[in-house]
Amino acid sequence: MDVLINVFVALHVIGIASLLGGFLTQMKAMGAGTARFSPAMLHGALTMLVTGIALVGLNQAGDHTVNNLKIGIKLAILVVILGLVYVKRDDEKVDKGLFAAVGGLTTANIFIATLWT
Repeated sequence: MDVLINVFVALHVIGIASLLGGFLTQMKAMGAGTARFSPAMLHGALTMLVTGIALVGLNQAGDHTVNNLKIGIKLAILVVILGLVYVKRDDEKVDKGLFAAVGGLTTANIFIATLWT
């Protein structure tokens, strides 16, 4: 079971990297007002959602403790990120504030995951 959990953790990190990497590569474009949400950002957020749900299920099945409040907050943030990226995915350019919000929420989710013990 631990190997399976570690595989899903690795996939979860890949999803985070895709979402945050898509944001970071467009920081210069955001400054110019021409940033847009890339397909990698949407796929990264979806990967995070699927693997996060799987991780919660696997941890509960293995009788590990799960902080439901932490998971609930992370899920709520991810749903907001997914909603923003999904709705604006076809726009030629995205408002600076909206694009920055996705980056900020992604970073907040990373800090919640790592610092909240």
